[in-house]
Amino acid sequence: MVRTVNGNWLIRARDGRLGVYTTRDDAVWCRAERRPGGDTWLPWRKVGGGQRLHAGLAVGRGPDGYAHLVSWRPTKAEEASLVHSTHFRVHLAALDWIPVGHPDKAGARTGVPAVAVDAEGRAHVFVGNRSNSVRALVQKERGGWNAWSDLKGTDVHEQLVAVTGESGRIEVYGTGPDGILRWLQEEAGAAPVPADPLPVRVEPGTLGALPTSKEHTTLFFADPEGMFYAWRPDTEPTPLLAAAGPGPPALLRCTLEGHDCTLLAQRSASGRVAFAACPTEQESAGMWWTESGPQLPVDTAVALAEDADGRVVAATVTPDGDLRVARQKDEPGLALAAWQEV
Repeated sequence: MVRTVNGNWLIRARDGRLGVYTTRDDAVWCRAERRPGGDTWLPWRKVGGGQRLHAGLAVGRGPDGYAHLVSWRPTKAEEASLVHSTHFRVHLAALDWIPVGHPDKAGARTGVPAVAVDAEGRAHVFVGNRSNSVRALVQKERGGWNAWSDLKGTDVHEQLVAVTGESGRIEVYGTGPDGILRWLQEEAGAAPVPADPLPVRVEPGTLGALPTSKEHTTLFFADPEGMFYAWRPDTEPTPLLAAAGPGPPALLRCTLEGHDCTLLAQRSASGRVAFAACPTEQESAGMWWTESGPQLPVDTAVALAEDADGRVVAATVTPDGDLRVARQKDEPGLALAAWQEV
């Protein structure tokens, strides 16, 4: 399963407003709360003007709350180029799309891009090339971009996962025939370098990553039989529970009843949104799915975030652009108010 939007498309901006990003009609669209933590939302607006784009978008949120967006645009016949835009406030217009090149210098679009933003606010773009290895493009601190670098890799699946650890360093993950591939940034501003792979059976398109402490990022993935696992360096993968549906889970580290918890969400096989939680880095405590909300169309995207008041917010966007939101109530546990179409 290849996601239309790679990365968390529900983000809290610098001013506290939640914003969402999606793709349809050869464009990227966004919406924002009218005020931080409010129940009403501004209308959909197109990002970057009239630029025509291919389907697919990468979203990364910087420590400053700015959103970095990366997509493919058609150039000439059978060719494409990656473009980047920065969104400083989700309720304002984003910067125009700026061409940033192609991992093979020129040609058709290759893999689905991923983007993460380091502690200095620099975007790092990752994408597969024609050889199914991984290329990286790092933004300069004072504008512009460094040259493409080759992260290597063999037969890497087209969907990569890029995150910024709590240390501020960038981490990149991908799947291949031999398991999960890893690249870790050793110094600020540099491209990540290969780390020891994780030799596991993994279903492509199910990989997710969540920083869970200053030392660790936890990987979540499903095997071909549909069992979810969690893994951190120097441990064995921990089986969690059967996947509720296809694709990766939406992930959020949050506080529930005063406890540091990790929350997972997926569109389930029934079409509803399923939630599961456990104490952070204590997956052995057990997890189970609880379904919520209405039945949703196939390919509906699910995302999680905390709003300006620290409440968990779940959001879904259908392929037609229908946005629904459920917000945590002031009750023990993860009690969500009724889903609202906004």
